[in-house]
Amino acid sequence: MIKTKIPLHWLILIGMAAGILFGLLAVVADWQQFTIDWIKPWGTIFIRLLKLIAVPLIIVSLINGISNLNDVSKLSRIGLKTISLYLLTTVIAISVGLVVVNIIQPGKLLPENKSLEFQQKYAASAAQTEVSTNDSGPLQFIIDVIPDNIFRATTENTSMLQVIFFAIIFGISMILIPSEKTRPVKAFFESMNEIVLQMIHLIMWVAPYGVFALIAAITVEVAGDNIADTAALFGSLGLYALSVIIGLLFMVFVVYPIVISQLTVIGFKQFIKGLAPAQLLAFSTSSSAATLPMTMQCCEENLGVKKEVSSFVLPLGATINMDGTSLYQAVAAVFLAQIYGMDLTFLQQLTIILTATMASIGSAAVPGAGMIMLVIVLGAVGIPTEGIALIFAVDRPLDMLRTVVNITGDSAIACAVAHTENKLDTTLILENQEML
Repeated sequence: MIKTKIPLHWLILIGMAAGILFGLLAVVADWQQFTIDWIKPWGTIFIRLLKLIAVPLIIVSLINGISNLNDVSKLSRIGLKTISLYLLTTVIAISVGLVVVNIIQPGKLLPENKSLEFQQKYAASAAQTEVSTNDSGPLQFIIDVIPDNIFRATTENTSMLQVIFFAIIFGISMILIPSEKTRPVKAFFESMNEIVLQMIHLIMWVAPYGVFALIAAITVEVAGDNIADTAALFGSLGLYALSVIIGLLFMVFVVYPIVISQLTVIGFKQFIKGLAPAQLLAFSTSSSAATLPMTMQCCEENLGVKKEVSSFVLPLGATINMDGTSLYQAVAAVFLAQIYGMDLTFLQQLTIILTATMASIGSAAVPGAGMIMLVIVLGAVGIPTEGIALIFAVDRPLDMLRTVVNITGDSAIACAVAHTENKLDTTLILENQEML
């Protein structure tokens, strides 16, 4: 990995701030055309890099993750229970995000004339999506999940759900075949997974420059000659961030307490206190994978989850359970649709739920991977991916917060599975309760 004295997230924030300042300066100094001709293309290149890595990431991460279930006796009872609970909380998280963003409507804060400009600029993309939606029946979204040509699906960003379906079927098929026959294929995908993750690291190290170019260009395009429109844009962005935060807080203080109270004997206060070291580490690293050893230690030593459960449920959760990331993707997709003046139908929002759920399964547990997954979600409903520049402006603090939610969800499910399997150390729990 490339190393620098300044952490990457600070470089991205610096690039974002520099892009805003340059964009405002360009508006004042009448450098709009220069910015569009010479600055914006570098942002476009960065977006293309994100799209470039999306399909390989989905394929190798999903196949590699699902094939690893072979280590727990081919989707055993604990495995099925764990996956079911993970998928349930993910769907709840996405639904919460959609409800919050549809109520608050942060994108509507942008002046109508600017939304119309965006809508006209990307009219072809929006019209194509509208036609494909209007010409379909009520079960078309299920039909669209099944590819008739996987090679064609991998060449179209709007067919990501088909790629995900193929990867899941491929991974399950590997589980059902004797391990000695699939060992070379599994080794291949494990190596490919490492290579793709390294590619993500390389791409993310050019993120500060890409963010600078994207933010500068979008500031010029939105502001025009009116600084008030720029203020409205960033006000809308702040409201978007608030929408994500409200959704994340709902998961932590409403959904997870229900899971803990109904499926375990642990008090929620004890749960939060026992998990606090892992949550702080998740907040600082923005990586579920980097936090995994601490998460396992907290669950085992503070919450009484026995190692035979934690060693399976938590690593699996770091791979397929991304409640915070999925919620953020749902909010971001609808927010950008509002910015572009697109009214998403119920069917399109259902597509967001399906795509974000499947994408979370293949999302790498490293900083920045959620942004690449967002490309998949946006493409599934025809929202222009150029709007990701806006999301980058506040992505780092939101990434820190959603990683905390990710590992909190993993731990809540681990406690629930351990309790239902009689693998929860009640003696340790009682001792810790007395210390509160």
